[in-house]
Amino acid sequence: MGEFPIRELSRILCRSKDLGRTLHGAGLRGQVPGSEAVMDLAKHDREVAGAIDPRVSGVPVQQVIRAAHDELRQLMRQRADIMKRIGTVKQTISGLANLFGDDVLGEDLLELIDRKPNGRQPGFTKACRLVLMEARGPLGAREVCQELERRAGEILLRHKDPMASVTTVLNRLVDYGEARSLTNDRGRRVWEWVSESDPPTEGLPSQVTV
Repeated sequence: MGEFPIRELSRILCRSKDLGRTLHGAGLRGQVPGSEAVMDLAKHDREVAGAIDPRVSGVPVQQVIRAAHDELRQLMRQRADIMKRIGTVKQTISGLANLFGDDVLGEDLLELIDRKPNGRQPGFTKACRLVLMEARGPLGAREVCQELERRAGEILLRHKDPMASVTTVLNRLVDYGEARSLTNDRGRRVWEWVSESDPPTEGLPSQVTV
C-alpha cells in the first residue's frame, strides 16, 4: 500500500476550487461557461475522486486523514517555535532601542518592530503589540489601556469602548501566535508576549492559551 501524496491532493483540490469559482463567476455575470471549462472542471473532479478513492489510490481515506493531521500538527509546532524566536528577537531589539535610542536601528528594522515614526498615530494593533512586547510581565486589558493612554492617549479616543477594543486585539495577537492568554491567581485574564524564555509565569499556571 503506497504513501499518499498530500501535496498533490492539495493541488488538485485548489485547482478544482479555482475552476468552480470561474464557472460561478461566469454565471453571476450572465455568461454561459464554455464547454471546455466545464469539461476541465469535470476532469479535475474525477482526479479528486480518484485521488481519495482507496480503490484507485490504494490508500484508505483514514490513512490520508491521519497523514494530513500529523503534518498539520508538526507544522503548528514549528510555527509556535518560530513565533517564540521572533518574539525573543523583537524584544531584544526593542530593549536595545530603549537603551540607546531608535537612531541605532535602521528604518526597516524600526518598521519590523512597529517603532517606525510616520508622522501620524500608530495603528491600534501595532500600539497594543508594542505595549505587550515591552511589558515586564503579563498585562490585563485595563493595564494595556492605561499604558496606551500614557503613550498616546489620542489613540483611544477613536474607540467607543477601549477595553473591548483592546481585548479584541490581544485575542488576535494570541491567534497570530505572538501572545498567550493566561488566568492569574486572582482569576483575571491577562496576556503576555511570547518568547523563548517563557517558563509559564509563576502564579499563572492555571490556564494558558497560545
